[in-house]
Amino acid sequence: MSRAHAVHSSAAPLRVPLPVPGEEPRTCSPPHTTGSVVRDGVRIPYAVHGSGEVTVLLLPTWSLVPSRWWKAQVPYLARHLRVVTFDGRGSGDADRPAGSPGYADEQYAADAVAVLDATETERAVVVGYSCGATWSIHLAATLPDRVQAIVAIGPSCGLRVATPDRERFGWEAQLDTTQGWAKYNRDYWLGGGYDDFIDFFAHQIFTEPHSTKQVEDVVRWGHQISPQTLVDTTAGRLGRDGAVKVALEPLCAQVRCPVLVVHGTEDAVRPPAVGERLAQLTGGDLVLVTGGGHGLPGRDPVRINQLIKDFAQDSAAPSPPVRRTWTRAQSRPTKVLYLSSPIGLGHCRRDMAIAAALRGQHPELQIDWLTQDPVTRVLQEAGERVHPASEWLGSESRHLEDESADHDLHAFHAIRRMDEIQVNNFMVFADVVEEGDYDLVVGDEAWDVDYFLHENPELKRFPFAWLTDFVGWVPMPDGGEHEVALTADYNAEMIEQRARFGRVRDASVFVGTPDDVVDLPFGPGLPGIREWTEANFDFAGYVTGFVPPTDDERAAARRRLGCRDDELLCVVTVGGSGVGESLLRRVLDAVPLARRRIPGLRFLVVTGPRIDPETLPRRRGVSYRGYVPDLYRQLAACDLAVVQGGLTTCMELAASHRPFIYVPLQHHFEQNVHVRHRLERYGAGTCMDYAQACDPDALVTAMVEELGRVTHGLDVETDGAVRAAAMLAKLL
Repeated sequence: MSRAHAVHSSAAPLRVPLPVPGEEPRTCSPPHTTGSVVRDGVRIPYAVHGSGEVTVLLLPTWSLVPSRWWKAQVPYLARHLRVVTFDGRGSGDADRPAGSPGYADEQYAADAVAVLDATETERAVVVGYSCGATWSIHLAATLPDRVQAIVAIGPSCGLRVATPDRERFGWEAQLDTTQGWAKYNRDYWLGGGYDDFIDFFAHQIFTEPHSTKQVEDVVRWGHQISPQTLVDTTAGRLGRDGAVKVALEPLCAQVRCPVLVVHGTEDAVRPPAVGERLAQLTGGDLVLVTGGGHGLPGRDPVRINQLIKDFAQDSAAPSPPVRRTWTRAQSRPTKVLYLSSPIGLGHCRRDMAIAAALRGQHPELQIDWLTQDPVTRVLQEAGERVHPASEWLGSESRHLEDESADHDLHAFHAIRRMDEIQVNNFMVFADVVEEGDYDLVVGDEAWDVDYFLHENPELKRFPFAWLTDFVGWVPMPDGGEHEVALTADYNAEMIEQRARFGRVRDASVFVGTPDDVVDLPFGPGLPGIREWTEANFDFAGYVTGFVPPTDDERAAARRRLGCRDDELLCVVTVGGSGVGESLLRRVLDAVPLARRRIPGLRFLVVTGPRIDPETLPRRRGVSYRGYVPDLYRQLAACDLAVVQGGLTTCMELAASHRPFIYVPLQHHFEQNVHVRHRLERYGAGTCMDYAQACDPDALVTAMVEELGRVTHGLDVETDGAVRAAAMLAKLL
C-alpha cells in the first residue's frame, strides 16, 4: 500500500513548541466501564469500550505515550468489537515505580493478564504497537489460551536485526555529540536534553509529510512523564540496572495463534526488516506499508482500523450462516447520501434548498442525510430521511463548544484537535457507503470525508461532490511564524492531494463567486487562494434558500412578531452552536442603555438549539426564543441586528438589506477573514471587535450609527441553489 499524497517540499520538520498544560479534548467514544487493577503494588487503570463476542486488547507502548495513543482506533473498533485499553506502568494515569526492574517485559505482560482478569476477558486479540509487540509475544507464548491472535504494528522488538543509524551511538555511552540518534542517550535525557529528544523522536515516529498534529500529540504526551521515568522504562526494556531481559526469538517459536505484522517501509525508529523477521519467526502474515513510517495507527488510521477489525473477526470461530440479499443495479432507487456540516445551521439551510432543487430535476430521488445534532433535528422536523448511522457520529458542535471561551474560538486549532472525531466519523461514513449503493455522495464541508478519501482513494466507489464557501486555512496575526507554517502545511497538503488524486472529487462547487474568495496566498511559496480556487472549482453563487421578502411580506412578518409601527426591532442571534452565549450576555448587558437612547427599541434574542433561553438574564423589552426554523423571516423583519460573524446569518441579513453589527469570534479565521471579506464586498453590515462590544456605551453607539447607515449594497444571488443542483445533477 502506498502513500496517498505527494511529498511536501518543506526541507525541515516543523519544530513543535513545548506544550501548554491543559485538558485533552473530550473523547468521542467514552468507555462504558473503567476501573483499575493493582499488581505488584502498581496501579494500572483500564477502560472497556463496546461489546461483542470478540475482544481486542490494545496494549500500551513505550512510556512516552499513554493509551490515548489509540484514540483513532477505539471508536471504530468499539462499534464492531469489544475493546479493552490500559495505561502501561510509567505512562498516563498508571503508577510509575522507581527503578528498571519494574519495567521489564514480563511486567507489562503480567499487567496485561491482570487487566484481562479484571475485565473478565477469557481470550483477546492482542494488538501491540512498537514495544507493545514484544509484550504481545510474551503473553501469547506464556498463556496461549488467553490470546486469540496478535496484531503487531511497527514492532520495536529486541530481535537481532541491524539498525545502523541507531547503533552508531550507545544509550549509556559518553558521547561528544547530540546530533541525530545521539539524542537517544540516558545522560542527555537527564542532563537537560529531554525536550530536544522528545521533539526529535516524535519526528522519527512520523516521517510522512504533513504530520504536524501527530508530532504535536507525542510531544505533549512525552511531557507527562519525567526524564527519569523514561530512563527507567528504557533500562527495563534493555535489561539494564538490575532488570533482566528475556530473549524474544525462543518465545516467538512458542506462538501458536495467528499473527499479523504491519510495518512501514520508511520506519525511522525500527527498519521494516524487524517486522519481516517477526513475521518469519511467528509464521505470521506481513503487510508492508510502502512510504509509511513508524506511527501508522496515528498517520494511517483508516487502513490500520480496517486491518485490525478484519483480522480480529477472521481469527474468531466460524460465524453462523448469514442470509444476504443483492439488488440488481437497474432495480435500485436513485440514492444520494448528503453530508451536511453540523457546525452551525447555515449548511443545513442551504443544503435543504439544494436538495429541493435537485429533487425538482429528479423527483424519484431518495436522499439520505448523514449528519449530527442540531442538524438532525432540523431535518427530521422537515420530514427528511436521517440515516440511522448518524447516531454513531462524534459531535463536532460539542467539540467546538468545549474549545471556545468568552467569544473566543481558535477555529484552525480547534479543527486540528478534532482529529479523533474526524477519524471516527469517516469510519462511520465508510461503513455506510459500503452497504448503501449510493449513486452520489455530496459533502458540504465534510472535511473528514474529503481528507480521508484523498488519503485512501481506493475507497472511493461513487461520484463525490464537494461544497464549500471558503478555501484556505489562514493564520491569525498573534499566532506568529509557527501558525503561519502550520496553516501553510495544511494548505500544501490539500493542494498536493488535489494534484495527485483529482479523481476523488467529481465536482468541486464553491458557494459564491470568484470575487468572494480572498486574494491571499496559501502560504510562503504556495499559489494564491483565489487563482487556485478559480482553476479548481465551479461557482454556484451564494445559496440563501429563500427569496428576499417584499415590503408587504416584511410588514406582515413584523405584525406576527407583535411589532407596532412606532417600534424598532433589534434581533440578536448567534447561530446554531453554543459558542455565542458570551455575546448574547454582552448585548443583554447593553439593553437598558440602548432602550434609553433609542426610543421604541425592543429586542428579540434567538438563542438557537444549543443554548437554553432560560439560562439568560431577563431584561425589560426583551423576548427570547430558542430554535427558530425560519430565522430569515425574523431577520428580514428587523430594523437592526446584532449577530456573530457566521456567514449564513450575515448573508441572510445582506440579502434583505438589513442594517446589522457582526462580532466575529476572536481567533476564528473564517469569520475574521473569509466572511468579513465577503461582507465588505457586498457592502453589508458593520464589523465590531468583541472587546468593544463588551462596553455597553460603545455597543449602543454602534447600534445608533448602524440604524442610520444606508444598507443598499450589492444584491445577493437568488438562484444559487438551482445552479448548485444543476452541477450535482450532472453526476447522476
